[in-house]
Amino acid sequence: MMSRALLSCFYSFRRTLATNAANGKVGGGCSSSPAEVLNLALTTKTPITSWTRDQVAALFGMPLNDLMFYAQVQHRQYHNPAEVQLCTLLSIKTGGCTEDCKYCSQSSHNDTGLKATKLLDLDTVYEKAKVAKQNNSTRFCMGSAWRDMKGRKSALRKIADMVRKINTELQMETCVTLGMINEEQAKTLKDAGLTAYNHNIDTSRSHYKNVISTRSYDDRLQTIQNVNDSGIKACTGGILGMGETVDDHIDFVHTLATMNKHPESLPINKLIAIKGTPIEQELKTKYKDRKLGLDNILRVISTARLLMPESIIRLAAGRYTMKEHEQLLCFNAGVNAIFTGEKMLTTMCTGWDEDIAMLKKWGYVPMEAFKKTAPREKLNVTIGANNERSVSVITGGNLELPDDKNSVKELSL
Repeated sequence: MMSRALLSCFYSFRRTLATNAANGKVGGGCSSSPAEVLNLALTTKTPITSWTRDQVAALFGMPLNDLMFYAQVQHRQYHNPAEVQLCTLLSIKTGGCTEDCKYCSQSSHNDTGLKATKLLDLDTVYEKAKVAKQNNSTRFCMGSAWRDMKGRKSALRKIADMVRKINTELQMETCVTLGMINEEQAKTLKDAGLTAYNHNIDTSRSHYKNVISTRSYDDRLQTIQNVNDSGIKACTGGILGMGETVDDHIDFVHTLATMNKHPESLPINKLIAIKGTPIEQELKTKYKDRKLGLDNILRVISTARLLMPESIIRLAAGRYTMKEHEQLLCFNAGVNAIFTGEKMLTTMCTGWDEDIAMLKKWGYVPMEAFKKTAPREKLNVTIGANNERSVSVITGGNLELPDDKNSVKELSL
């Protein structure tokens, strides 16, 4: 994590800097130079949803060290940098999905050898949630391999009962992913106390057609809108490493950052190429020259953190393939949640004991359930008349500095 000393290295760009306060413009009305976009992101009082693609690209193309540094500054303005949310995901109905997602082991179109199962019963799911809570997880997520909830009133009632019991008896946050849902179905889940509903956009609009044909991009966006309209928090992100380009990464972040309401939770998945899925073969042939590097992942996370400062960004599927120092870089770029436990639906997951040991080693603590993350220290970024950038640091909380607590120190940069 960034130290107090690192803040003293916060420097000014040589380019002319202008802020929204100076020109009265936001989003599409602003210049797309990296310096101006960065200043707008760091000094806005409320998250902006009108970013242009050029503005997203300007941040995305910054030198990586600079991009990650400012992403961490942004992270500290909105979150406690020491807190990481632990989430556990359970497949409550596995396989047999009618969608043709090329990456998915649960699609009936893909020959992965996975056998379809029926919906798990309430007691089984509840016991799994208890184990997760005993291991410091505060959000319990339940996934079902369905295209949508049409004609599944009985199943929806059972899942609502699961949500209600886990919420009331375990005081855990709950999240479900059940495919497409309408407003009425979302209301049923809201009334049961559901915290968040996951429905990923997966990738950019342009690359999407190369991955899925049975559900449109707009179908996904409509489900997210239905979730938001119901008052449930939206959990939406995507998968990196499916043969997409850098332009696709920029478009992916742009779509998320320009939603009417930013996702409460933004999962970043690193593709696990499962044997028997079409994408596994395409990565060896069609996309053999498109390798996903750690730098690509860090750029997506950092840009997302700058543009969607209030969102919780979580490392999801594929994290177990990342080395510890790679995960630490992701935390520094703005990640503040992980999936942990026995499994990620049908793929491997890093276990609780290993994750707790890692977090303790690096000075992180589990985030409490139903707690809106808050800054540990206040950073007030301002732009001077001569375009110099400065930050006022108000210490407090559990941040230990040699100065008196609650003192204000201004650094001219």
